[in-house]
Amino acid sequence: MTGTGPSTPYIDTTRPHPARVYDWFLGGKDNYPVDEALGRRIAAIDDGALRGARANRAFMRRAIRALAEDGITQFLDIGTGIPTEPNLHQIAQSVTPDARVVYADNDPIVLAHAGALLRGTPEGVTEYIQADAREPGSILERAAAVLDFDRPVALSLIALLHFVADEDGPHEVVGTLMSALAPGSCLVLSMMTGDFEPENVARGIAAYAAGGVTLVARSRDEVGAFCTGLELLEPGVVPVAEWRPEQAPDDDRPISLYGAVARKPAS
Repeated sequence: MTGTGPSTPYIDTTRPHPARVYDWFLGGKDNYPVDEALGRRIAAIDDGALRGARANRAFMRRAIRALAEDGITQFLDIGTGIPTEPNLHQIAQSVTPDARVVYADNDPIVLAHAGALLRGTPEGVTEYIQADAREPGSILERAAAVLDFDRPVALSLIALLHFVADEDGPHEVVGTLMSALAPGSCLVLSMMTGDFEPENVARGIAAYAAGGVTLVARSRDEVGAFCTGLELLEPGVVPVAEWRPEQAPDDDRPISLYGAVARKPAS
């Protein structure tokens, strides 16, 4: 299938974008000098940003695999970012070849590379929509063309909500999305925190702000509040590297990102 959106997206290379900075952290090549400059400033402040990006990506892989193995066959990934293999659909479809995946992002460079997000299994379905996370109703309406909301869906909000300021209603965004999903659906999220290295995180937030990017650090309790009314899966809200690790970490320095997976109970 092909993604929806303009055929010739405008990419603003004068301002950094979180998806492209994250791509630089992961060693990708789909970023611009302005993104690399911000990434280097942040890394100079705190090398944990590089470790955090990689640990966050590994958390996503483990969480999606766990849910696919538990029987979920539909996935809605918002704030997709620039494709970095293995992508979410590759993980889900490696467990369930007929898994259906919808990606959504608002960065034109992600649209420009959406083809890499659409190379799934013949049995499965992958689709990309150009959309803003702060407009969940629009995302749901368009995703319904691919996903059956009467059956469980895994909603992935990986490293997204810390770019949504409180005044922009992040709780309302999550509430709108989860309320549309069937019981048994799961929320997968990761979010920045200042609980472990508050000074470094504060300097990183200031560097993002100087680049015109909003970034919000939230405490463990504040992250957990996004799962209110849901059933947290073990081990709960923990640093991303501690969510069902497959092996002991090589580096025991803190990762300033919490991760959690929570299930919508039967009504």
